[in-house]
Amino acid sequence: MVIKINLNPTIPPLPTIDDKTKINLRYVLISPYVSVHIFWDKKESELVYNIEEPKLNSEERNILNVLEISLGEMININILVDKTTESMIEYIDKTSRLLIEELNLDLDEEGYKKIFYYLFRDFAGLNKIEPLMRDFFIEDIECNGVNAPLYIVHRIYRNIRTNIKFTSMDELSSFVEKLAQRTGRYISYASPLLDGSLPDGSRVNATYTKDVTSRGPTFTIRKFTKVPWTPIQLLNMKTLSPEMLAYFWILLEHKTNILISGGTASGKTTLLNAIAFFIPPESRVVSIEDTRELNIPRENWLPSVARTSLGIGKTGEVDLFSLLKNSFRQNPDYVIVGEVRGKEAFVLFQGMASGHASISTMHADSVNTLVKRLETPPIELSPTLLNTLDCVAIMTHALITKHETRKLREIVEIVNVDSKGTTLTNTPFMWNPKEDVFYFKKDSKVFGKIAKRYGLEIQWLYEEFEIRSRLLYEMQKRQIFDFEQTQKIINEYHKNPVAVLQSFGLMGE
Repeated sequence: MVIKINLNPTIPPLPTIDDKTKINLRYVLISPYVSVHIFWDKKESELVYNIEEPKLNSEERNILNVLEISLGEMININILVDKTTESMIEYIDKTSRLLIEELNLDLDEEGYKKIFYYLFRDFAGLNKIEPLMRDFFIEDIECNGVNAPLYIVHRIYRNIRTNIKFTSMDELSSFVEKLAQRTGRYISYASPLLDGSLPDGSRVNATYTKDVTSRGPTFTIRKFTKVPWTPIQLLNMKTLSPEMLAYFWILLEHKTNILISGGTASGKTTLLNAIAFFIPPESRVVSIEDTRELNIPRENWLPSVARTSLGIGKTGEVDLFSLLKNSFRQNPDYVIVGEVRGKEAFVLFQGMASGHASISTMHADSVNTLVKRLETPPIELSPTLLNTLDCVAIMTHALITKHETRKLREIVEIVNVDSKGTTLTNTPFMWNPKEDVFYFKKDSKVFGKIAKRYGLEIQWLYEEFEIRSRLLYEMQKRQIFDFEQTQKIINEYHKNPVAVLQSFGLMGE
C-alpha cells in the first residue's frame, strides 16, 4: 500500500475575530495526519495553539523507538533531505517496511501509518516543530529553553502559546544541533551562537549553552514565505491605503530611491516584497541580503546572499559590501538591499547618486533617527548624500481594538538635507491611530522631481495617481489576492492601461 502524505493542504480562509475568547477553530497542517486547534483556554485565560498528531499506544510507541534507532543507523540524513518529498516518503516507507519484516515486529497497517508519520517528521522534517513549519499562517516560532512552551506569531491571531515543549536538555541540544546542520553552519560549546538560513529560506537564530541563555538552548525561526504577500493583501489587512500603493507604483515606475524603516518585525520586508510588484516587468533587479527573505515575483531578477567565513579569519567570506559593489557592474535597473546596517550604506547611497534606483530597509522609527544612524558610526555617511533618497516609508506595530497589527505610519519625502544634517521633509501620507484612517494630501515633492526629470506634466501624474488608486481599490473589492493574477494585472497595466481600466469598468470615471 502506498503511503500518502500532503504537506501543503489547501490554505483555509480564517476569520478575524475581535473577541479572542470566541476563537475556536481547526485546520489541517499535514494531511491526513496533523491538525491545529486554536481556542481560548479559560483556565489560563489565553489563546492556545494545540497541535493534534496521531495518538500512539504503548506498543506502537515501543515499535517507533526501535524503528527510529534502526533507521538512524542505516540512513544518511543529508542525502535524505536533498531528495524530493515524494522520494523521501518512498525511501522512508520502503526502509521502514523492510525493518519491520526483518525485526519481526507485530504491526497492522493502521498502526504503521501512524508510526510512518513520526518517522517522516523526525528524519525528513524538523521533529516536533515540523507541523509549525507547515502552517502558512505562522510567521515566527520561538523556543525560550527547556520545559518552556514554544510560542508562535500567527499572521491573524498574533502571539500564541503552543502545546509543544522540549522536556530535556539533551533533546533540545540535539534539536539545535539539527537546526545548525540544516543551515550548513556549526554550533558547539566553543561557538554557541547560530545565525543562518534553512533550505526553505527560513531564518534561524539559536543559542546552545546555559552559559549564554540560563534556561538552556533556545531558537527563533522567522519563516520564509514562499508566496509573498501581494499589495492587495496588505490593502485588505488595512496595513496601508490604495493611495499609498498608487504612490509607490508611480515612484517605482520612475526609478526613485525608497528606504523602508521601522522596528523589529514591523513588516519592513513584507512591504518591500509587496511594492516590488510595481517594478516594471522588463526592469533588471539585483537583490542583496545577508539571509534570504526576499521573494520577488519576476524572471529578470538576480538574487544574491552574503556568506560568512568558513573558518578562522575571513576565509571564504562574501559580505554585503562586496556584493553591493559588485552588483553595480551587473547593469541593474533596480538594486534592492534587504537591510543596511554598516559600510554597505555608503556604497548604496553612492549608487543612488550615480543614477541606480534603489530600495532598502533599515531599523529606525523616524526620519530623524534614520538620519542620525546614517551619519554616525559605523555608517558615517555624508549628510548631503541623503539628498539622493526620495522618500522614507515608516512601518510600525499598532494595537487596534486590542489586536496587534502592522501599519504604514507615514511616507516622508526628503526635500533637502544640508551639510549639518538638518533635514527638510514633506509628509504626503499619514496614518491616524485614533480613528484608524489614512490621510493624504496632494502635495508631493517627489512627483515634482519626476515631472522635471522626465518632462511630464505634474497634473498628468496626479491624474494617473487617482486612476491607479481606484484600480487598486477595485482589485481589493473583487478580492484579487492571487500572486500571479495580481502581477499579471499590474504588468498588463504597464503595457495597455486602457484595456485594464475597461476590464474593471473604470474608463468612464
